[in-house]
Amino acid sequence: MIKKERRIYDKSFKLMAVELYQNGKTSVEVGNDLGIGADLVRRWSGELTKSKSGSFPGNGKQLLTEEQKKIVSLEKALREAEIERDILKKAVRIFSRGDSNSTGS
Repeated sequence: MIKKERRIYDKSFKLMAVELYQNGKTSVEVGNDLGIGADLVRRWSGELTKSKSGSFPGNGKQLLTEEQKKIVSLEKALREAEIERDILKKAVRIFSRGDSNSTGS
C-alpha cells in the first residue's frame, strides 16, 4: 500500500478557494481549478462561515478566548491532581499492608 502524503494549505490559499466558491463557482469547479477536492472547498467554506476570523489558525491549533484558555488550563491541573491523588492512594494501600506483616501479628 502506498501512503499518500498529506498536503498542507496555507490560510491565504483556503481563503482564495472559499472566495471563488462564494462568488458563484461550484465546489467541483474550484476544486478542479486548484487541484483539490470539492469536499475541501465546502468544508473550508463552512468553517469560514461558522468561525469568521477564527478560521484556519494553522496546524490544527484552535484559537481560544481567554476564558477557554483558562478552562483548558484548569482541566489540565485537575487531571494532574487526580493522578497524584491516585498514586498517593496506592502508596497508602501498599504501606499499610506492609505494616501489618512486619509487626508479626
